[in-house]
Amino acid sequence: MSRVALQAEKMDHHPEWFNIYNKVQITLSTHDCGGLSQRDITMASFIDQASLM
Repeated sequence: MSRVALQAEKMDHHPEWFNIYNKVQITLSTHDCGGLSQRDITMASFIDQASLM
């Protein structure tokens, strides 16, 4: 979560997330475009890579 939070701050991206016990749920969307943007896809790729570390 810390890695993702730091990356989100660098990208000025504000994902919605919930941390309950040992599960983290992250929702990525861009309100300006009403759905997914390239920034969301970039952030999702980073999250996927961070989850493998």
